[in-house]
Amino acid sequence: MPLIETKPDALAKVYAHAVFDVAEVTDGTTPEDLLGQLEDLLEIARDNRGFNELLASQLIDGGKRDASLVRMLEGKCDQLTVSFLRQLNAKGRLGHLIPIVGALDELVQARFGRIEVDVFTAAPMSPDALDSVKHQLSESLGKEVIIHPYTDSTMLGGIKIRMGDQLIDASIQADLRTLRDNLLKDGGAKVRGRSNDMLND
Repeated sequence: MPLIETKPDALAKVYAHAVFDVAEVTDGTTPEDLLGQLEDLLEIARDNRGFNELLASQLIDGGKRDASLVRMLEGKCDQLTVSFLRQLNAKGRLGHLIPIVGALDELVQARFGRIEVDVFTAAPMSPDALDSVKHQLSESLGKEVIIHPYTDSTMLGGIKIRMGDQLIDASIQADLRTLRDNLLKDGGAKVRGRSNDMLND
């Protein structure tokens, strides 16, 4: 089973907070260093099936995987990075590495007053439109916004913005759902009102 691309969950945030705190007081390795090395390893795993399987497969003996991690990474990554991966392996959580790194990235960005935002539109946005969205979000949030634009062919129009666990849906589909719900609500109220009038007559 390969590493699964998932968003940070509660478990990932626990591990991310723990290693972030350790990196804060570790000489020679900052949280940014740790994040960069882990992201580099994930990129290797995405391109290299064998390394991906080493990290994620439940069929590999934990002791053999630990020895492989030491042999492959010591001297190439900071000691904290290697120790963290070995600890995840010992806990059976290496397969959860992607959301853990995602949660760590959120902590690092927050430390520098930055926030990463996913922006979804039906068609690619122009550079000027992206700059406008970035400026408005920065003004609203009081933080430096890093935008990741995506095209969603299932959208009819409008925009969806995701910041961490929060989703702001200003798509045409959302407007149509709201309109439908309002019509159903208002229509139901009118039917009940007419029923009451008929009973009172």
